[in-house]
Amino acid sequence: MVLAVNDHERRLASVVEGVLESYRDHGNINHIDGNNLPARSEVSELLDDVLSIVFPGYFNYEPLDDLTVRYFVGARCARILRRLEQVVSRSLAVDCTGRRPADEIAQAAHEHALDLLQAIPSIRAALAADVQAALAGDPAACSDAEIIMSYPGVTAIAGHRIAHHLYRRRVPLLPRMIAEILHSRTGIDIHPGATIGRSFFIDHGTGVVIGETSVIGNRVKLYQGVTLGALSVKSREVGRKVQRHPTIEDDVTVYAGATILGGDTVIGRGSTIGGNVWLTRSVPPGTTVVLDTPTLRFFALNGEKNGLEKNGLEKNGLEKNGLEKHALEKSGDKSGAP
Repeated sequence: MVLAVNDHERRLASVVEGVLESYRDHGNINHIDGNNLPARSEVSELLDDVLSIVFPGYFNYEPLDDLTVRYFVGARCARILRRLEQVVSRSLAVDCTGRRPADEIAQAAHEHALDLLQAIPSIRAALAADVQAALAGDPAACSDAEIIMSYPGVTAIAGHRIAHHLYRRRVPLLPRMIAEILHSRTGIDIHPGATIGRSFFIDHGTGVVIGETSVIGNRVKLYQGVTLGALSVKSREVGRKVQRHPTIEDDVTVYAGATILGGDTVIGRGSTIGGNVWLTRSVPPGTTVVLDTPTLRFFALNGEKNGLEKNGLEKNGLEKNGLEKHALEKSGDKSGAP
């Protein structure tokens, strides 16, 4: 018996054919008849597992003590090892450097997974310094627990140190997936290739971008909206062979909204880069770079200039149209504002 096809079913069939035609026309964004890829949700859970032993007791439902912590770490490490082997194996199977035999991939995946677990003590040592840098650098911080549980900058650097370890060992795909999961969670975009020293602190963090070949020294502090980026390159291959992103030496502070570009740009040790500064050249050690005070204009609701000079500023300050002399006079703020 042949069932009649209604109009909705015909339209759905047409939709399916259209999608399949798109697959044929734009095959570069398909992954059909290929090896299974790591699932984003799987990588996210794996990252959480690793973080749970990096920061024991902070992200667990069950309390830990001297008796239970050994069993917890053992069970969690065993689970991470198996899951990481599977994820790394699928990542290696799509490595752009070429196909490898299945047994070779399985062995390499096991070695990478075990190597990451062995690196956890050194990763924790770096993160202990990062947490202390946050505690020392932010008067609003009350405790290590508050920083670990709620500071996006610490979440971002913790995940980055894991991703960077895998990146340095040439594990494909997985480090970038970890970085983008962290980007989604925190608003901070750190390429896993970036080299970052000890006692690193990102305050607030939203909109921070740190490029692949960035090199950051020890005790560096960044505020929200900072970009450590690259200048445009002529070709992808040329760009991959050189440092494209800046070097930030030890004890540098970069304030909100600053943009520092280029692989030849070096910010010297102990320098301070002010907010919204745009830099494409190097800065000697111990230098402070700030923008000149911007020109402001004040308008009343009716669009008139509210009695101010055309450029909004007089030589000696703002006119007194409901305002006293501006707040930057030597005598202090006389605006009467609360």
